[in-house]
Amino acid sequence: MTNPLHEEPDNAVVSRLLPRRRMLALGGAGAVALTGLGAAHALARDASTGAGAVERAKAAALAAGACMELTTEQMEGPYYLDYELFRTNVVEDRTGIPLLLVLRVVDTATCAPIRDSAIEIWHCDASGVYSGYTENGNGGGGTPPTDAPTGTPPTDAPTGPPPGGGGGGHATPTDDLTWLRGIQMTDRHGFVTFRTVFPGWYAGRAVHVHTKVHTGGTRTADGYTGGRTCHTGQFYFAEESVEATEAVAPYSANTATRVTLDQDGIYPGTGTQGGLLELVHDRRHIERGVVGHITMAVDPEATNDGDLPPGGPAPTASPSPSPSPSSGA
Repeated sequence: MTNPLHEEPDNAVVSRLLPRRRMLALGGAGAVALTGLGAAHALARDASTGAGAVERAKAAALAAGACMELTTEQMEGPYYLDYELFRTNVVEDRTGIPLLLVLRVVDTATCAPIRDSAIEIWHCDASGVYSGYTENGNGGGGTPPTDAPTGTPPTDAPTGPPPGGGGGGHATPTDDLTWLRGIQMTDRHGFVTFRTVFPGWYAGRAVHVHTKVHTGGTRTADGYTGGRTCHTGQFYFAEESVEATEAVAPYSANTATRVTLDQDGIYPGTGTQGGLLELVHDRRHIERGVVGHITMAVDPEATNDGDLPPGGPAPTASPSPSPSPSSGA
C-alpha cells in the first residue's frame, strides 16, 4: 500500500479531496482525479536547470547569510485554491520555458532556517490563465472590448478589485484543473524546490508567482493540518528576463499588454525584500531554462493570510538593492 505521506507522483493521476473552500464554491463536490502529461522533464535534461543548478542556487543562498529584513506581505489575490498538492513538479500539461524555483524560508528574528514549514506556490501559465479559472480567460480580464463605450459615464467611485486579477477578493472557480499549483515541506536548511514554467502575463499585472508560507502545523494524509499562514507574498522577475521570453513560443502568442515592474501597482519596489527573484539563465537562450531563487524572512508566529492592500505594509528599512537580473549559465 502506498504511503499517503509520500509526494504525489509528478504529472501522474492526482486524486485529492476538494478543500473546504472548494466544497463551498462548487456545492460539495466529491473528489477530483486529473491526469496531466509531463512537460518539465526537459528541466532535468538541460544543464542550466538540472541538479547542479539546484545545488548552486542553494549554495548562493547560504553564502549570502540568513539575517534579513522581514519579507513584505502582499495580497493573496483572487485565484488561490487550497488544494495542498504536495509535489515538486507542478507543470502537468502546460508548455513554456522551464523554471526551477529554489525557495528558502528563515526566521527574521533568529536568522535560523525554518524546518518543516510548508511553502506553497501558484501562478498563471504562459498565456496568463490560472488553473481553476480557465473560463475567466487571460488573468480573469477576458478579451478587451474594441468598440467605443456608449451611455452615460458613471459618477460613483469604482468598486471591486482592480483589472487583471489584482484584487484581494476570492473569485469563484470555474473548473477542477490544478496545473501550476503545489506545496512542499522545507528541509533542515529551510529549502524547497519547484519545477514549473516561466509565467506569462495578463492585463494589469507584471509577471509574478504567488506564495504562502505555513508554519506550526504538520503534514498528514489529509494535507497540511494545523498551524497558521505566516506569510503571503509574490515573486517577481527582472524586466530583462521577461523581455527575453516575449519572442519565445508560447509567450509570443500572448497578445495581452504587458505591465512592467515599474508600472505594477502591487510590487513594492524593494528588491529581494519585496519578492524580486535572483535569476540565472543563458541570456542568449532563455528557452533552455531559468533558475530563480530567493530567501524569505518571516515571523513564524504571525498570521498573514494576504488580506492586504496592494504592496502590503510599508517596509521598515531602506530597500535592499535589486540583484543582478540574470547571469550566463
